Amino acid sequence: MDLIGLLKSQFLCHLVFCYVFIASGLIVNAIQLCTLVIWPINKQLFRKINARLCYCVSSQLVMLLEWWSGTECTIYTDPKACPHYGKENAIVVLNHKFEIDFLCGWSLAERLGILGNSKVLAKKELAYVPIIGWMWYFVEMIFCTRKWEQDRQTVAKSLLHLRDYP
Repeated sequence: MDLIGLLKSQFLCHLVFCYVFIASGLIVNAIQLCTLVIWPINKQLFRKINARLCYCVSSQLVMLLEWWSGTECTIYTDPKACPHYGKENAIVVLNHKFEIDFLCGWSLAERLGILGNSKVLAKKELAYVPIIGWMWYFVEMIFCTRKWEQDRQTVAKSLLHLRDYP
């Protein structure tokens, strides 16, 4: 086993990654809370700051997916479309067959340079989860109840609200 493989298998290394993620995530959440005073003054500045803060947390999980686990995410697409990726708005639908589908989506977003600004539709309960859920609240993710009668209005309103997102 090589040195990196040995490090990856050590409990102490797992513990360090966990503590770094929790500490940095809570610090980011605290900073995001402080940015609320900017919202009424300059909404675009608030969004840019929170997109950068979101990147700080999300990129840690993408690193774990790609480097730690060695997962390789591949996208098959028309080569003519590639120059447009990351430069225009798009909706990407993941089939969510596995628990790490969202991480593969984040990996793609990272490669395109839009990880901090990417959005998801998430269960409303996730808004209450420390670090990830709180971070998503500040970057204006769309939270749904999984009841289409209620979610139709929520999604439409949220998408209209995000039209002027940078």
